[in-house]
Amino acid sequence: MKTRKPTTLAARGSSSSSPPSQTLPLFSNMPRKSSLFKHTLIATVFFILAIYAFFSTFFHSPLPPSDSDSDSSSSLLDFGGVSSQENPIPFPEKVKVFMYDLPHKFTYGIIQQHSLARGGSPVPDITTLNYPGHQHMHEWFLFSDLARPQSDRLGSPVVKVTDPEEADLFYVPAFSSLSLIVNAGRPPGSASGYSDEEMQEQLVEWLTGQEYWKRNNGWDHVIIAGDPNALYRVVDRVKSAVLLVSDFGRLRPDQGSLVKDVVIPYSHRISTYTGDFGVKDRTTLLFFMGNRYRKEVINRLLQNAFEIDVLVEQGGKIRDLLFQILETEEDVVIKHGTQSRENRRAASRGMHTSKFCLNPAGDTPSACRLFDSIVSLCVPVIVSDSIELPFEDIIDYKKFSVFVETTTALKPGYLVSLLRKVPEQKIIEYQKAMKEVKRYYDYTHPNGTVNEIWRQVSQKLPLIKLMINRDKRLVKRELSEPSCSCLCSNQTGIINSVG
Repeated sequence: MKTRKPTTLAARGSSSSSPPSQTLPLFSNMPRKSSLFKHTLIATVFFILAIYAFFSTFFHSPLPPSDSDSDSSSSLLDFGGVSSQENPIPFPEKVKVFMYDLPHKFTYGIIQQHSLARGGSPVPDITTLNYPGHQHMHEWFLFSDLARPQSDRLGSPVVKVTDPEEADLFYVPAFSSLSLIVNAGRPPGSASGYSDEEMQEQLVEWLTGQEYWKRNNGWDHVIIAGDPNALYRVVDRVKSAVLLVSDFGRLRPDQGSLVKDVVIPYSHRISTYTGDFGVKDRTTLLFFMGNRYRKEVINRLLQNAFEIDVLVEQGGKIRDLLFQILETEEDVVIKHGTQSRENRRAASRGMHTSKFCLNPAGDTPSACRLFDSIVSLCVPVIVSDSIELPFEDIIDYKKFSVFVETTTALKPGYLVSLLRKVPEQKIIEYQKAMKEVKRYYDYTHPNGTVNEIWRQVSQKLPLIKLMINRDKRLVKRELSEPSCSCLCSNQTGIINSVG
């Protein structure tokens, strides 16, 4: 029996005609597969790590710290009792205002004195007296607002409180503007014997004796001095308070500022225009009715305020020069007139039938007629380089007023030429803009001037708190420059004409 020789794997798969081939191991392709597997495995691991890192970074919520960690972080982030672990700050509450119950001699007593000086008779209950109408009635409207129950003041930006311990601010409702005119215009010898200067001194003596004034040196008090001459004798002793003023024409930079105080509108004396937009019934190009010359009383009141006197003198000259330039223009009405019922009616007719109303600087940079112009839809032409205007954080006066720099306005022919070029459609745009904002100048409107004044006052609270805390640490010293609470009013701003 023949024994069969074993054949090799190579011989088994080859043909007799094929050339002899080299013998290959059984797993000759395994190293190549192993290398591919390793690369795939490494790539997969890196991909998983990348996904983990991504989710850890953006979606991981840290665990609450241990007690020791919490104490450590709290000690690092706790300043003055305010900890980072406390609840978020809630929505701010309305500012709380307490109105002083002043002795009647500072409120209703002044109304009585005004009446007596004009031939009125004494009344048994002076709180029944009506406040007399004049351009500085803002003190009456603010007093009346806070005299109402809080339930009637739900739309107000501030809350009236009856407990002074709850108050953020303290309102001093003295009728300082009315006091100033008790004897104004009375013939010699007919005065009532009332003294505004004595009233000012008595008011400050009473106020500075109050516990809450002493507590913070008056920083958290609000005092109205609407007439530019109101409280002129004592303003240095109450200048730490928030002053409600018509402008800064009588105040030094260390007495009044845009930062600390609030500019408020005059109470308009002209009836509101209720007609349609347009110029069809407005046949006069430019209208003005008011004092041509400065008031002589200024020298007596401000004998030592040289710079202010110079400003007033310039204002008085500007009016007179504008009269000389404009009074011969055929489509311009410019008249000298003082405050009277008859003159107010004439001014109403003039403003309601004019396209533009002239508002020049006078005894002070601002005047009541600016606000009379707005409610009359008579486009204000403002020639007053140092004017400050109320509520400018929400009202853009360029949308409905024409501002002209003084030296330019005094060029003969310039002003009327400028106004005649304004197209009718532009005047109508001005009128529509005035109608949108005129409620801000209406003290009787339920959401008008009074509410806006309180909103402006409430915005001063952070600065008031800053000044109170600052006062506690500063060494008392006399400063020749204004403090950090002051910001000088506009003296060098660039004024543009029709935009």
